[in-house]
Amino acid sequence: MSNILMVVTAADSLTLADGTDHATGYWAEELVVAHRDLTRAGHTITIATPGGRIPTVDPGSLSADIVGDTDKVADFRRYLDSIAGELAHPLALDAVAVSDYDAIVLPGGHGPMADLAFDAALGGILTTADAAGILIAPFCHGPAGLLSAVDATGAFVFAGRRLTVFSDEEELTGGLGENTPWLVASTLRERGVLVEDGTAWSEHVVRDGNLISGQNPQSSDAVATALIAALAA
Repeated sequence: MSNILMVVTAADSLTLADGTDHATGYWAEELVVAHRDLTRAGHTITIATPGGRIPTVDPGSLSADIVGDTDKVADFRRYLDSIAGELAHPLALDAVAVSDYDAIVLPGGHGPMADLAFDAALGGILTTADAAGILIAPFCHGPAGLLSAVDATGAFVFAGRRLTVFSDEEELTGGLGENTPWLVASTLRERGVLVEDGTAWSEHVVRDGNLISGQNPQSSDAVATALIAALAA
């Protein structure tokens, strides 16, 4: 079985376009589904955050009004409680030895837009991992973290690669709307990424070599399934 590094945002707020702060963090469904599916498949997960700070769950991701299903919310809460010890003691990103891991998973929430996108330690991890062919699986807003990866010449490591991410349509119609400080999909396109949008709010996964990406929370299971298959190959 494999060792997997799960990189989780430690941000608890995001400054919006109008200058106000929006409470955020990681999205419960994405972390729960990925952690549970990969653990059930027999893999070992290490959670890491910037500075080893304890991550915060996005309050919206545990709201029945937003999630649309009280039973799902209760399930997410139970699972997060069951891994509370892991979440309380994350590894610091600058202490990660990339060679210890077979895959890197980046769940979303709007938090990565506030910290992971600009984290130099994560950039070094992703640059090293990509060069070594280690599997990298970001989904929803998780691909924002890829923006941290630049090589010694300042070139963006993932330029020219195919992936999917929370689409501009999804952000503007069901995310932060016009008050979003920046659009992850558009920014990745501007940096040279070939972003492939699926139908909004539907499962969509794109694989390009060692890069496995998912578009939204609805893609959480499919990303984990694709990663499990890739690890077994």
